[in-house]
Amino acid sequence: MTHDRPSLGILLMLGFCITAPMGDAVAKLLGAHIPLGQMLFVRFAAQVLLLAPLIWATGRIWRMQGRVLRLTFVRTLLHIAGIGAMFTGLKYLPLADAVAIAFVMPFIMLLLGKYVLGEEVGMIRLLACIVGFGGTLLVIQPSFVTVGWHALWPLMVAVIFALFMLVTRQIAKDTDPVGLQAVSGTMACVLLAPVLLLGQITDSPVLTLITPNAEQWGLLAAIGLLGTAAHLLMTWSLRYAPAATLASMQYLEIPVAALIGLWIFDELPNGLAAIGILITIAAGLFVILRERQIQLQKAAADRAALLLKDPPIAPEQPAWSDRLGRLGQNKIA
Repeated sequence: MTHDRPSLGILLMLGFCITAPMGDAVAKLLGAHIPLGQMLFVRFAAQVLLLAPLIWATGRIWRMQGRVLRLTFVRTLLHIAGIGAMFTGLKYLPLADAVAIAFVMPFIMLLLGKYVLGEEVGMIRLLACIVGFGGTLLVIQPSFVTVGWHALWPLMVAVIFALFMLVTRQIAKDTDPVGLQAVSGTMACVLLAPVLLLGQITDSPVLTLITPNAEQWGLLAAIGLLGTAAHLLMTWSLRYAPAATLASMQYLEIPVAALIGLWIFDELPNGLAAIGILITIAAGLFVILRERQIQLQKAAADRAALLLKDPPIAPEQPAWSDRLGRLGQNKIA
């Protein structure tokens, strides 16, 4: 067990909120020059190369079988699809808009939890989901006018990664997170290699391979490094601070993405998109705070029920005769 160190956990989550949009910015830079399949392969290959020595040095458990292995395979397919959809959307959308649209994912997870896993979700949280999704539509609308259906790629990212998180939840207690990332990266490379080979045969522009120049090689390496680092920072942050403490911090990724987009691409969300981003953030923070309140109420109710079931035993009081005897002894002394 790792003792809670909230300050360290918050610092690590802040690192994730900076690192993740930096990786997206690099992908946006490369999207116009490097085919999608090649970017994906390098992204996951770098993940394996970075994590394999860490597993070897620390002796972490990475072997899987049965149900965990099958779910890891499904998780890997979703991971490839989610990153591929995000890389594609970044070719057409401003960085901040793409990240903000993808942040509809917590609302989708809440709905999936209710209608797929049968989790209890109250009307207030459902209304917050509707409001948050409405804010997302405000972000999509101006982008849709400009680039058409390509504005929906980040929405697809949100759906895919909501399913990705649900699958991850099913195996999180049975796997080491670093080992899971390494195995998932290896699976992704094995799956992508024949697809890329097929792309060479069919001359698919998305799956073809090109020879990058020195600068592009550096950016490709940065995609793998930043993507892997972001996942590790999030994983380690959850080791030192509760998820309820860190969840609201993830929305810092949106203003960080806006600043990076302004710095590198001279992009800023327009007025309508900015309002939509604020609504999405507000609704998301409300859902997180509501979840925290409900968890605290459940914990208090569980403690109360436990006390009623097994009340604490009061220390046995001495009889009155013993008390008087002790009082007399004290006076004599």
